[in-house]
Amino acid sequence: MSDLKQDDVWMARALTLARHAEALGEVPVGAVVVLDNKEIGAGFNAPISGCDPTAHAEIRALRDAASRVGNYRLAGATLYVTLEPCTMCVGAVVHSRISRLVFGAAEPKAGAVESARRTLDEPHLNWKVAVAGGVMAAECGQVISAFFSRRRKEIRERRQQNQQLLTKGSETP
Repeated sequence: MSDLKQDDVWMARALTLARHAEALGEVPVGAVVVLDNKEIGAGFNAPISGCDPTAHAEIRALRDAASRVGNYRLAGATLYVTLEPCTMCVGAVVHSRISRLVFGAAEPKAGAVESARRTLDEPHLNWKVAVAGGVMAAECGQVISAFFSRRRKEIRERRQQNQQLLTKGSETP
């Protein structure tokens, strides 16, 4: 199977994990670590439910993979993630010695691979990671966009309800 077809297969798996995060009320990001075309780690966002600011999908997938393999170094593995990683997650990618990073949608505000920062290009890093961005970007971006669109709508509706309650409360003598 070609790399492009494998990338689509594994990104689809990451999207399944992202939808699981969404079902739990988390920002829908999913990640999977693959070595020799086998899944060795998986994760989805869980900072809210886990009360853990480091519980990003990438971190959880890397922890899972390291635990399964019995080594924190994952040289030769590929990390697939639905959203461009943040600075924390890029640091974890380097420290875990992931060989290849494949992401779906760009993250213009906090993406640390090519959008807001180019962390992997910093010359002092002692590990180089091959990168492929934009794999299934439309699908990955749609999941994130729909989530935040719904969230903004819910917030507007709550504000309107609260405003109506306040207005009714002030009308009573």
